Amino acid sequence: MTEASVGNIVVRPARADDFDFVAELMIRALTPFYDGDHRAHARRIFDTHIAGGVDHVGQFSSGQYMFIAESDGQPAGIVHVVNKKQGTAKISPLIVDVAYRGRLGIGSTLLKHAEDFARSLGSRQIYCTVAAPNKKALGFFLKKGFRITGTAKDHYKVGIDERMLYKQLADEAGFDSPNISVVPFDEERHADDARALILSRMSDDFDGVDDSWVDALFAGYRRMESGDVNTKFKIIFVAECDGKVVGVAGATPKKGQPIKLMPLVASSEEAFEALVIDLQGLLEDYGHKLYVHLSPESWQIACLQRHDWSLEGVFPGGYAPASVVQQWGLSLQKGSPVRKMRIKKPYYDAIMSGRKTLEVRVGYNSIKRLRAGQMLRLETGHTSGTVRIKSIRIYDSFVDMFAEESWRQVVPQARSVAEAFNILRRIYPDHKERLGVHVIEIERQQ
Repeated sequence: MTEASVGNIVVRPARADDFDFVAELMIRALTPFYDGDHRAHARRIFDTHIAGGVDHVGQFSSGQYMFIAESDGQPAGIVHVVNKKQGTAKISPLIVDVAYRGRLGIGSTLLKHAEDFARSLGSRQIYCTVAAPNKKALGFFLKKGFRITGTAKDHYKVGIDERMLYKQLADEAGFDSPNISVVPFDEERHADDARALILSRMSDDFDGVDDSWVDALFAGYRRMESGDVNTKFKIIFVAECDGKVVGVAGATPKKGQPIKLMPLVASSEEAFEALVIDLQGLLEDYGHKLYVHLSPESWQIACLQRHDWSLEGVFPGGYAPASVVQQWGLSLQKGSPVRKMRIKKPYYDAIMSGRKTLEVRVGYNSIKRLRAGQMLRLETGHTSGTVRIKSIRIYDSFVDMFAEESWRQVVPQARSVAEAFNILRRIYPDHKERLGVHVIEIERQQ
């Protein structure tokens, strides 16, 4: 176990003489929200930690570890981390003494220490539960990137619901992550690859998804210009990477203006996430919500939760006797002042640190919708942050753009304008460059 310090805050493993502080803190913090003997709870987890962390009674627990935060040598908070045999870690609990809350960042320091410690144990995910009335604690975890995965009614105390939260600890890809574009379906270019992807991803879980089903999807696409929901017209987008189709989404606007996405398939997590993010802006003119029927893998559920989708229903045997299909939904805010944009993590970090003020895109419809003054939510996959669009300038080519704009602000990792040019051309080949080069000047929000 490690010790860490941030400023005058030190986080260290709990010692034998810390028990009274731990027990009193747990009793005061937990009693309003939880029934049970909190001193006995404190004694059990504290003694396990002091004895080396070996849990002799937990079925899934492989270790329990407690850390104390000190400010100027005085104990100010605790975090207890449970290492799970399934490669996850649980925070149970994290508490800051009332006298130190909201001033010194002790809660943030404890949480970071817990996450770093969990990573050192090989955990891929960290989770916790928070009493629903404990609004400050809930808000704290949400700001730190945790996602609510569900609510347990009357769980640890009658009349008090418990929120379940988790956060992925996976490292994000860097500059070498795939360059994926979500573009309108072109039947001549995309049909064969889209058909193969749909059939390979859906046939096992959805009876009736065969070549004739795909034929009907494409026929609906040809009726798109009618704009009449009674014709069941389809709007199709594909995710492309290096000229290959890596994702397909078919949208059917319905009476009452919900939009059903079926299919929503992808050959990778990155392609699925690209569709989930971009479809919100691309389809906002067609309805007030999106919904999809999926037999999802765990990474798809994690992606939907990251982007604020909600589980709306479960259909056991609804599409095939052995499959369980879920309905997920997302409300759309037409004309929302906050737009979304996918971005690679290193570029996101450069923007948020102030080293990058210009973001370059080509003239897809979603980019043409952007306006100066709008707020832009940058999405990396596991991290997001909001910036303001200061101005937008449009050029015919990258050559014209670099004659006017600072290449260092566009591609901060490049060592020359020639290298910056080559990086952009790998992302946007000739046919995409011809859509127009949009330079988005952005500023961070304080």
